[in-house]
Amino acid sequence: MFKDSADFRRIVSGVLLIVAPLLQLVAVVIDPGTWGDEREMVSYGVNPALTQVQSVLYHWSYLLMALSVFGLLHVMRRRAVVFGHLVGALTILGYVNMSALLLIDPVEWWLGRHNTPAESERILGEMLDLPGIVFGFQMPWLFFAVFGLPVLLIGVWRAGFAHWAVPLVAVLSSVGSMVTEYGPVTVPFWAATAGALGWVGVKALRMGREEWISYYPTAAPGRTTPDSYANTTA
Repeated sequence: MFKDSADFRRIVSGVLLIVAPLLQLVAVVIDPGTWGDEREMVSYGVNPALTQVQSVLYHWSYLLMALSVFGLLHVMRRRAVVFGHLVGALTILGYVNMSALLLIDPVEWWLGRHNTPAESERILGEMLDLPGIVFGFQMPWLFFAVFGLPVLLIGVWRAGFAHWAVPLVAVLSSVGSMVTEYGPVTVPFWAATAGALGWVGVKALRMGREEWISYYPTAAPGRTTPDSYANTTA
């Protein structure tokens, strides 16, 4: 299955680009907070089991999305190299921080079980407004994930690996999910993201090894050719 490191990167990148956004889509569909009371501490109390499942799915979706960014960077090694690595690094940081925030879900559930909704929101607000939480986990890191991925996909398109519709869908989905309240309307937005990234993932899985390594640096003095790169990293 894996002839060398090039095939390994291609297959793993393709699988992650399909699985990561799909986990996010499943999470928003089963999340009690999507369909119930807009106050999550209330919705989570209705179905604690699904609350835990959706939290875990979001957590692993964001971690795997961070890993999938490395695959996108591989197809940007001939064009928009500096742009790709800068935006890619910020996007990875954003997704890692988003994953860490998922630990707040069981806290919301516990607060909702032991306090009134108003009191739960007050306590949670005091916790999340701590400077260490705001600047260590939220700002500006969350925006690096939400907007970093669409911007990175623009570079993937410019590198010739994706159709222009892929970054367009990602941009519209990200903006739409930010300007609307989390709920049923979020489902189609994240379904669109899953479709766009899934398209890129399927393309990576369907292409041959030679086509994949054609995105590696071209032959030039002091540069690596696809063949020599494959030989030295096999």
